[in-house]
This record gives sequence, C-alpha cells and structure tokens, in this order.
Amino acid sequence: MSARSAEAFGAEVRPRRRSKVVGTIAGVKVKGTPIPKARTASVLLASEGRGFTAESIALAADLARDEDGTVLVLSIARVHGVAFGLQAPGLMPTKAEWDEQGDIVRRAVAKLRRRRLEVEGQVLGTRKPAQRICAMAYELGAAAIVMGADQSRSRVIASMMWTQEPQHVERLAKVPVHLVIDESS
Repeated sequence: MSARSAEAFGAEVRPRRRSKVVGTIAGVKVKGTPIPKARTASVLLASEGRGFTAESIALAADLARDEDGTVLVLSIARVHGVAFGLQAPGLMPTKAEWDEQGDIVRRAVAKLRRRRLEVEGQVLGTRKPAQRICAMAYELGAAAIVMGADQSRSRVIASMMWTQEPQHVERLAKVPVHLVIDESS
C-alpha cells in the first residue's frame, strides 16, 4: 500500500527507519555499530561452526607469538540456504545457534587471553563459510589461518558436506592454512 492510498483510508503513515550500513566484514554489509578502521590480526583462528580444540588454540597461539601476537577468533553461524532465490527467515540462524557460536568464540578468546595474546572474536552468518573465512583473512592481513578439521574425503563427497569446509578453505586461501585434524571423526 502506498503512502497516498494509506492516507486515503485514514491510516497513519510512518517513515521506515533503516539501519545505516557502516561497512563490510569479509564482504558482508554490516549495519549498526561502526567497525574499527585499522583491524588487523596475525592469525585467524576460524571454525565453520564446530568448537575449537585445545590443539588448534595452542597452534594459533604459537603462530601468533611468532608474528605480532594478535589473533582473531571467527566462527560461522550457518545460513541454511535460500528459498526461490530469496533469503527466508526460517533458513537464517536461530537465536540459539547465534548464542552457541558466540559461546564457542568467547571460550576460545578467554583461553587465548590467558596466554597473554591480543585477541578479538567475531561470529558471522553465511552460506559460504570458506569464502568468508578467506575474505576475512585477506581483510585482516593475516599471516595464517588455523582451523579444526575432519579427515579429508573425496572432492565429490566433500562438496556436499559442511564438515569439509576447512579443506575448501585450504584450497581457496592465499595464506598458509593449518588444519588440526580431529582423529575421532
């Protein structure tokens, strides 16, 4: 209903408030809180949604100490897809999924801060975790990416499995990717 027709029926017309886009993070437009301009990290500790193992945190800490001692912890909240080419609310991460990823990041940040490193945390929602992780590493100027991973599968099967995203990151990234293989998978 247009503003003119709404007024004809006596309805009150209120202008829509739109959040101002303040920038991008890993190629995704961000609305709301301003993004720090000079955001850098020597190591990107990333996850496609799984928790961070003690081994991956230790490796990220060792690599960060060799550089400038800064780490960004990134976890992906999975967007399940699109419906008819449009994002549908039912396919977006739920509040529980956002909270779960936030808890994963907070625990990893706390463990890295205990090792006296400069650490930030971030949760992004996306359908394309490998591309977002690589874009974030590029934006940060990261020297390395550290990820937990399952055993590698064939590319045909791996392309259909969310748990094979670390291997996809390894193929796409322009910086060294260190995969910490989970032996239980």
